[in-house]
Amino acid sequence: MKIALITVFILIALAVALLFIVGKYSQKGQAPGLVNGSLSRCSAKPNCVCSEHIDDVGHYIEPVTNIQNREMDRMPKVVSIIQSMNGVLQGEKDNYIAATFTSSIFGFVDDFEIRIDPNEGVLHFRSASRVGYGDGGVNRKRVELFKRLYRKEIEEANKSLNQTASPPVR
Repeated sequence: MKIALITVFILIALAVALLFIVGKYSQKGQAPGLVNGSLSRCSAKPNCVCSEHIDDVGHYIEPVTNIQNREMDRMPKVVSIIQSMNGVLQGEKDNYIAATFTSSIFGFVDDFEIRIDPNEGVLHFRSASRVGYGDGGVNRKRVELFKRLYRKEIEEANKSLNQTASPPVR
């Protein structure tokens, strides 16, 4: 019985150590970036979501649509929303933003990318784990949270614009 407990303890310790090693490994690398002007497709693994490729039903997530031109001027707010979610900006170029999110316990890194399409008035997203197979829906939840925070920010900005644009009542 004592040998069985020791064996179980060793196996658990090895599993935890392996998770820390894989978490450290995931910290190397970078987001895939744009491919021919679009966000990269997700691999076959279920640890990725992307709004760019509607034909990839298992990974597809809705983009933010109907962005007005005045919202395009607020793109620095996109970065601040990512940072408020504990994301770390990795790069920003033209209409593309790359950030990372790191899990608190094992240090697993997920890439979060946004492509802004001003011609179509769309914010496209890709969020994917760098290592592993599943993600427990974390990447989908992250994009949905970002979209809620973005919409809230735009609503508040529009309210303040409408309040300052109204003539004073006399």
